[in-house]
Amino acid sequence: METTINKKTSTPNVRPALLNEMVRTVRERALFLPGQHLLVAVSGGPDSMALLSLLHRLAQSWRLSLTAVHFNYGLRGEESDGDESFVRTWCDERRIPLLVQRPMLSKKSRASSLQAAAREVRYAAMRRIARDLRVDRIVVGHTANDQAETMLMWMLRGAGLSGLAGMPYKREGLIVRPLLASTRKDILTYLDQQGVPYRSDSSNEKPLYRRNRIRMEIMPALARLNPAAVRVLQRHAELLRDEEAYLEQMVDGLMSLVVSKSDEGRLRLDRQGIAVLPVALQRRLIRRVLRDCDEQERASGLDSIETVRRFLLKGQSGNRLTLRSGTLIQKQDYAELSRSRDGRLTGVSAEDRGLTEACRLTVPSVAYWGRRNYQFQVQLMPRDEAVRLPLERSVHRALFDADRFSTPLFVRTWQAGDRFCPKGMRGRTKKLQDLFTDLKVGREERADIPLVVAPEGILWVVGKRQDDRFVLRDSTTRCLVVTVTGQREGAL
Repeated sequence: METTINKKTSTPNVRPALLNEMVRTVRERALFLPGQHLLVAVSGGPDSMALLSLLHRLAQSWRLSLTAVHFNYGLRGEESDGDESFVRTWCDERRIPLLVQRPMLSKKSRASSLQAAAREVRYAAMRRIARDLRVDRIVVGHTANDQAETMLMWMLRGAGLSGLAGMPYKREGLIVRPLLASTRKDILTYLDQQGVPYRSDSSNEKPLYRRNRIRMEIMPALARLNPAAVRVLQRHAELLRDEEAYLEQMVDGLMSLVVSKSDEGRLRLDRQGIAVLPVALQRRLIRRVLRDCDEQERASGLDSIETVRRFLLKGQSGNRLTLRSGTLIQKQDYAELSRSRDGRLTGVSAEDRGLTEACRLTVPSVAYWGRRNYQFQVQLMPRDEAVRLPLERSVHRALFDADRFSTPLFVRTWQAGDRFCPKGMRGRTKKLQDLFTDLKVGREERADIPLVVAPEGILWVVGKRQDDRFVLRDSTTRCLVVTVTGQREGAL
């Protein structure tokens, strides 16, 4: 990592264009008010240094109280300590109070998981500090480029309108993004003109992070097609966010009409009331219910929402669906959602587990699926360890290259139109229906064959075929091991 020191080239007493743009954004979006106490997240990178510099310039005229916070995860050794020292020196010279947090993070198996863990820890800590110091706003330095990259990330994940709407200017009434209308080019121009130094994070250049690849590969390609691509995507996000806010207001009204609570606190979903809604509102309503039931208020993906929606519309009394947040049970006129502490039905009788249409597989976990009560054990282990696992007649086990797909994983039954790349067909796709025909699998039997599915596609038609895209290769280092045990010998 290097520190970039810029030479001051601005004209004295001329208010920087970026400061004018930030002030305009703050006023139009009511992000913060004069006289308030702001907690500013500062990594030492260009965006956060521009943000802190701008707020410092504004502090006197707006009577702002500033407190900076820096997170040193220690993941890059001397580079991380260098970031901390750099931010501390800059703040000390300007008498800006600085809080340094050194949270401990375990180096999870997937780089994206490590980034997600760091983000969760960072925001949780900032909320705690804001509460303890009675801070009015938490200010972060996301820019229009970050917004564009976020939109593309969610688009590639198959997100709906809420994902494509990107990051809001204000979140939870506490976290604000006053540079969200400004591009990275604007930021670098300001830093250069004002002579503000910053640190360059070497991890931002590593292609193993999905966001980095979008920044380094996709964004330049879009800029060649349209030099104003960042601005276009940023305006698009604003339009979608306005529509998102309106639709969420509609869902607020629907919740009281089709969702109620039993005396025991379980949620009851009026199946008929949901069925008459437009599909878009059905999905939004289900997403809201699942988010409200999740202990961490995490939004569910489209696959989960669609699974619940189809489950509700089928209306087969007695059926059960295992979810991350609990268990959904079909009743005569409604479906009842019973919360589960870990989102899985484990350690209970087979009768209570019942018939499950879809089941989320966390890593590691043990889960149950289907009328034959299949048990799925999911583990992550090094390749050398995984390939030594024994194979037994009563157990079906498959090994997958854990770096070739993402999560969440689900077990579900097959659906019309399902396609995958059977192992041995050299990347050619095949309809699952055709595979069943070739293997002489009867129509009634097909519903009992589980599929292990990732966002990228079907990993495994259990007991039949693996998808060639996800099998082990010479370069594989980490294996996802899925072991399936049937209720009786030869069940699969």
